[in-house]
Amino acid sequence: MNLGVSSCLLGYKVRYDGSHKSDHYIINTLNEHFKLISVCPESEVGMETPRERVNLIGSIENPCMIGSDSGIDWTSKMNRYSRKKSKTLKDNNLRGYIFKSGSPSCGLERVKLYGGKGNKFSKKGMGLFAKQLIKHLPLLPVIEENKLNDIDERDNFIVRVFAYDRLLNLFDKRYKRGNVVEFHAAHKYLIMAHSQKHYKSMGPLVASIKSYTTNDFKERYSILFMEALKIRSTVKKNVNVLQHIMGYLKSDLSATDKKYISNIIDDYRNQLVPLIVPLTLIKHYVEKLQVEYISNQYYLNPHPKELMLRNHV
Repeated sequence: MNLGVSSCLLGYKVRYDGSHKSDHYIINTLNEHFKLISVCPESEVGMETPRERVNLIGSIENPCMIGSDSGIDWTSKMNRYSRKKSKTLKDNNLRGYIFKSGSPSCGLERVKLYGGKGNKFSKKGMGLFAKQLIKHLPLLPVIEENKLNDIDERDNFIVRVFAYDRLLNLFDKRYKRGNVVEFHAAHKYLIMAHSQKHYKSMGPLVASIKSYTTNDFKERYSILFMEALKIRSTVKKNVNVLQHIMGYLKSDLSATDKKYISNIIDDYRNQLVPLIVPLTLIKHYVEKLQVEYISNQYYLNPHPKELMLRNHV
């Protein structure tokens, strides 16, 4: 899968001062599982390295990108580049993007935005390239590199990347109703672990699929699916899902087994063990009892186990 990444995070010396912001996790871990596509809007638009800083000046809706010393206006060039690059990345089957935080071209939020008088600024800006990419690919999973240090944010991002890939593959060709029903069923507990509200909305939508045109259903379902997964999962939500799965298995479990699993779920609820512990236990019983419906749930395996995203309390 293709993952876009700000070039400086990959160790390329493309920042305004000729430095980089090499990110250990991206280079040494994500590089093992994704094809990382290096992008530096400021270099690719024609700015030299090293170079003067550029600042965002003006309104939140329509900021300008201006050289801090020379006053050169890069706004039009950057916007044209960003639109063209976004289309290219879309055509290259992009599945996610990691932006450099604080950058006037790549920052997703809290980028310095100057009002145009003096040196006063607010942290309400958004990088020009980031804005265009999100405009062209509104469902694309995106994150800033600093949030990858938060294990929950990291897990949420990677879950969305793999789910987005499956979603695009579902709708890549002319799909059948049965394909959608199967897809939705396999993601039941994953969606529930993020948003019960969205799951309740998606059920009736899938049930009435014949009432929509092909493109209309695809758009409605895709938006709800990615919106749901963008909402962070929590211990409480995971406990609820684990108990639902337990309910599905309980008729085939002995009283001793049920009590043991319940105790492990309680340990997770009390943050004594990481999520991987009850999940591994449940997967053991699902395999032992050959419960196909549960074994097909992406909640149990939303991403490669080598990433170890659920191994932390």
